[in-house]
Amino acid sequence: MSTTLISLFGHKAWANRELFAALATLPAEHAEQLTTCIRTLNHIYVVDRLFRARLAGEPAPFEATNTKATPTLDQLRDDAAATDAWYQTYVASLTDEKASEVMDFTFADGDAGRMSLEEILLHVITHGAYHRGNVGQVLKSISVAPPRDLYTKFLHQTEPSRRAPRQQA
Repeated sequence: MSTTLISLFGHKAWANRELFAALATLPAEHAEQLTTCIRTLNHIYVVDRLFRARLAGEPAPFEATNTKATPTLDQLRDDAAATDAWYQTYVASLTDEKASEVMDFTFADGDAGRMSLEEILLHVITHGAYHRGNVGQVLKSISVAPPRDLYTKFLHQTEPSRRAPRQQA
């Protein structure tokens, strides 16, 4: 499978860990903003799980794209980490031929959907990044610097040789 997809799902898991760690340090006076962040991250998690179920041929684990109850930060962190691990295993074993297969499915709102498995995976990546950015904006609104959710930062941390100067041939 595409090493880029493998790397992107590694980045997603890393970025989630960084963001959950930052949220765990918020002072009590920001409880309302923390709840907003948790609700947003829970939406990412629920959508990840809905697409995971479709990819695995399992029943939908949720009926909507968020839950009525708000999980604790710790529970959501653990659930998101388990789902991130599932996706990392899934993309590592996915062949290019399988990735190009098209799947028909039903969205949580009842609309029909049709996407290749690769398109589904790219949607999971971009959807999560978009909403992590929303959480970053909430943090900025309370003068808390969000983690730098940059793919380049992830690559340079996980592959330090990418920062080494190139040798001239």
